[in-house]
Amino acid sequence: MPSDYQRIEHALHILDSQQGMLSLDDLANKLDISTGHFQRMFSRWVGISPKRFSQLITVERAKQLLSAGQPLLNVSEDLSLSSSSRLYDHFIRIEAMTPGDYRSRGENLRIRWGNGDSPFGEVFIAQTQRGICSLAFGDGREELMAMQQRWPAAQFSEEHKDSQELLRRAFSHSHGEPLSLHLLASDFQLQVWRALLAIRPGQLSTYGQLGQRIGQVKAARAVGRAVGSNPVALLIPCHRVVRQTGALGGYRWGVTRKRAILLHEAACNSITREDGSDDRRQ
Repeated sequence: MPSDYQRIEHALHILDSQQGMLSLDDLANKLDISTGHFQRMFSRWVGISPKRFSQLITVERAKQLLSAGQPLLNVSEDLSLSSSSRLYDHFIRIEAMTPGDYRSRGENLRIRWGNGDSPFGEVFIAQTQRGICSLAFGDGREELMAMQQRWPAAQFSEEHKDSQELLRRAFSHSHGEPLSLHLLASDFQLQVWRALLAIRPGQLSTYGQLGQRIGQVKAARAVGRAVGSNPVALLIPCHRVVRQTGALGGYRWGVTRKRAILLHEAACNSITREDGSDDRRQ
């Protein structure tokens, strides 16, 4: 009769060698124990759930493949994911607004918004029932007016408490529950924004490299436009894209702020390495 430790060791080996996600039931069956007992035992020994552990492994494999220059679709196939969008379920979830949302002029949308402070200055945030739809540095008056014009039938309300909690999560360095984004975007924009999410803090990419990541080698200019149209500051890290020369280039919220964000990320990474820790374990 194997001990709990031996079962956990076997489970970790299976998860580490498995290509793609493995269901909790399948894993428990491989260990010949009930699903509920395995869930409790694994969480007690490892500190996180089997699903979360499997997600972290999948994300790390994705990062390695993307760093090697493989297109998103190839990475998804290599990891047995149903589509490239599945890669981002473990970071930040992006949901596109439907054509129906657009046609109804926002009739079924409730948009809550507010302002707050961040390490990089005043910030505006807005969210629908399905996720954050805007995050901008500054007072956000232009962003709010643009949304009101685009969605004249939507219900808008200023909600300070909810906004403060959402901003706390948005600027937190901890890896808690994924944040959901609810954005109006074309398929190409979504491709680019999802590729941006694969650039790790402290790393940089050029527009050309970003085009390679989505299999659009000759679309650097279109990629640049998609990067510039990102409505969600920081969460979709368009600040990590630089020109081919290495120059920071433009930034919707100011080059000085872009430099500050990049320096802050580099400093955090340096501290992490000096402490001997690694964000992959969080």
